[in-house]
Amino acid sequence: MNYLFSALIILLSLFLGGLFLFTAFVAMRVRMGLPPEGRFVTIMGNRMHYLEQGTSRDGAPTIVMIHGLGGVAQNFSYSVLGELARDHRVIAIDRPGSGYSLRHPKSSASLSVQADVVAGMIDALGLGKPLIVGHSLGGAVALATALRYPDKVAGLALVAPLTHMPSETSKAFAALQVSWPWLRRLVAWTLATPGSILQREKVMDIVFGPESVPKDFPVRGGGLLGLRPSQFIAASEDMNALPDVLPLMQQQYTSLTLPISVLYGREDRILDYREQGEAMAEAAPNVELELISGGHMLPVTQPEVTAQFIRRHKAL
Repeated sequence: MNYLFSALIILLSLFLGGLFLFTAFVAMRVRMGLPPEGRFVTIMGNRMHYLEQGTSRDGAPTIVMIHGLGGVAQNFSYSVLGELARDHRVIAIDRPGSGYSLRHPKSSASLSVQADVVAGMIDALGLGKPLIVGHSLGGAVALATALRYPDKVAGLALVAPLTHMPSETSKAFAALQVSWPWLRRLVAWTLATPGSILQREKVMDIVFGPESVPKDFPVRGGGLLGLRPSQFIAASEDMNALPDVLPLMQQQYTSLTLPISVLYGREDRILDYREQGEAMAEAAPNVELELISGGHMLPVTQPEVTAQFIRRHKAL
């Protein structure tokens, strides 16, 4: 019996060791193939990576873009950032822990702390009073920033935003529901990367559907960066931190007086436009809701529509 138990332990160790080596190899290849494209600034101990293009004309406000859960700044630089940069200064942020931004080991993933980091970047980069664009979870971060720092924000343009606690978690993000930090890191360095590769088509169909995933999204849109264990850890931390702040935020939306525009696809498979978009329009004043045919990844699948939506914002 002891011999059998020892053999099982050895086999399990070899299996996990093989998964670890495979994950490390994939992460190295991704870093080599998709190195950082932007600049870095340290905010509250977080080493923040951001992309910047364009120059504001005629005193137009800077545009700050915040990506969603598991996303990266390249989700915007895929097309929308360049379009808006023709006549605006545009900053696309890798949220703490995502892309090439490093979250301080002792920093919280709560929306409040992420809002503090965004406000810190506004000050550090001299962005004045920008229009903040938030996609998906980035929409919740944008709302948290406006609630905590109303004097630093000109307006919000939210694309498929998370505004309320969802009634259920999308199957695309089910693997992120790991609450224990030690288990989260174990999964990140063993099962997450090979699992993502094996389940890619199924997950991408949910995330992008009913629209197609562009063939160049893995590189041009930064999709391959999601294969790194650091990306899994950050996304899991982000999702598990939502209940700490988002329900309280929902009670404060009536205090928002700045102009807010919301764009939602009716066929969104990640977030329900009624539960998120329509609920936001009912909860806060000065909210303009625009519904179109489309899925969740509008900045990638419909960049022209997304850019036009942002350009129509009252703050611009």
